[in-house]
Amino acid sequence: MKRMSVLVLLVLAFGGIADSFYIAQNETQGTPLFCGTTLSGCNIVTASPYAYIFGIPLAEYGVMFYSIMFMLAALELVMMKRLVRRFLQWGALFGAVGSLYFVCVQVFFIGALGSYCLTSAGIAFLMLLFSTLLEPIRTPDTLSISETTRTETSLSMPPRV
Repeated sequence: MKRMSVLVLLVLAFGGIADSFYIAQNETQGTPLFCGTTLSGCNIVTASPYAYIFGIPLAEYGVMFYSIMFMLAALELVMMKRLVRRFLQWGALFGAVGSLYFVCVQVFFIGALGSYCLTSAGIAFLMLLFSTLLEPIRTPDTLSISETTRTETSLSMPPRV
């Protein structure tokens, strides 16, 4: 299940790179995005002042974020280390919270929804879901009774000679 989750994360990260790269490419070339008919606000969203942080389009941050997530997923596929899984989980959480914030900005401040932005938000939330399937974050409070008993038993037994 862990391997399958990592493979899904790789595919999702690649999809996020493609989505963000398409927006970033059109932004740098100055060409309008193909929005379709249902959510036609993507050009309004990308032309708004909220689409930039420090003068850099958000799509370029998206390319960077999804590239980092892709590299972390590939690294997890090869190394299978807990630290890499934690970075994947925290990165996915960061992406999902950021996506939620930007969707709220689209709804409440811009008044338009972009299909590519919503696609990116969906990818970020799916990445959060699949990153939690890698390994649940456990604290000492959530250890099972058998694990606690086993730990206490191993601590109370005299050393073998």
